[in-house]
Amino acid sequence: MMYQTSGDIYYPLRVVLFIGLLSMGYMLSRPNPANTTDKDYILMDGGDPHDPMPWQRTASRKAVERYAAAQDRKWRRWNEAMFERKADADKGV
Repeated sequence: MMYQTSGDIYYPLRVVLFIGLLSMGYMLSRPNPANTTDKDYILMDGGDPHDPMPWQRTASRKAVERYAAAQDRKWRRWNEAMFERKADADKGV
């Protein structure tokens, strides 16, 4: 019986690669155990450990305030450009 060499050389390599990818996928999909004591919390100012990112609330609030101020300036300029100058032109100023 003659051994076929067309593609059979790579068969063990494909099997090992398949098993390696399968085991890596299994290890990555497993959940972390809940009984670990060291948690990676980002705490600033001694914050609440159940709220891992208190700085995010502050940053979000500042971003909303700045966005609202920018929109107010934009619409104020738009109103001035569209209506107040036209009203001045109608008066003959």
